Amino acid sequence: MPKLKTLMTAGVRALLRCISPFAVINLLVPRTGYRIQRGLAYGPDPRQKLDIYVPAGLTAPAPVVLFFYGGGWQGGDRTDYRAFGQAFASAGVVAVVADYRLYPQVKYPGFVEDAAAALAFVHAHAAQYGGDAGRIFLTGHSAGAYNAVMLASEPKFIAAQGGGLDWIAGAIGIAGPYNFLPMSDPVYVDMFHGTNNTDSMPVNHVDGPRPPMLLISGSDDDTVGLCNTNDMSERLKRFGSDVNVIFYKGVGHIGVILALVPGFRRIAPLRRDMLDFIRRY
Repeated sequence: MPKLKTLMTAGVRALLRCISPFAVINLLVPRTGYRIQRGLAYGPDPRQKLDIYVPAGLTAPAPVVLFFYGGGWQGGDRTDYRAFGQAFASAGVVAVVADYRLYPQVKYPGFVEDAAAALAFVHAHAAQYGGDAGRIFLTGHSAGAYNAVMLASEPKFIAAQGGGLDWIAGAIGIAGPYNFLPMSDPVYVDMFHGTNNTDSMPVNHVDGPRPPMLLISGSDDDTVGLCNTNDMSERLKRFGSDVNVIFYKGVGHIGVILALVPGFRRIAPLRRDMLDFIRRY
């Protein structure tokens, strides 16, 4: 397979900006077994808000998973992702879905800085919602996976919030772009400050051991090249990090995240694999 570096085509990017599959199927998601604390502000901007899904009947501090959605850093809304919240709250995990500022309002690293601010809020307030601040896992799909993995790769973003990589128990990247230079699409050239800005790639920020990571992609993903997952895994291994890689055969870029939705979970065992990773750490 050729080593694809193109993040996504203009057509796919436009589609992801306009349509979230989760928005369409939210009505399928069970409403029981959890409560939602909506619209908590982790910063002053209207986009700097998050929702927390709290499992019913918690008797001890629960692990927390903080999710960042995809959309090419140009679209998305936390309210579209009830399916993610339910998938984990139903398993006794406190689930957080965060909005973040988008292009063109911000360019790199603005969306990563927002991710760090959301993590700082969750770390400070986890206990208030039944979570264990010592077991916060970062995850995301596509552009959101970039945000999560960059936070787990580059300590300076969390340091700016008064914390460190020890705030992260583990990171799970789902179909994420971690090493996609050089760029040719004018939007991404502007967003990431040039065609070959190596500072903008998570793979280039790993220079020592990092939190455990699980990197997942579908084998038929033609939006984000599989080389991104392979390159990131090899870099982490080179510096002694614990990393696991899973490729789901026959699954594409959208199918992999749809696998979290009730009624679609036969697509791939994503929920089970993520829960196994969370329970391991």
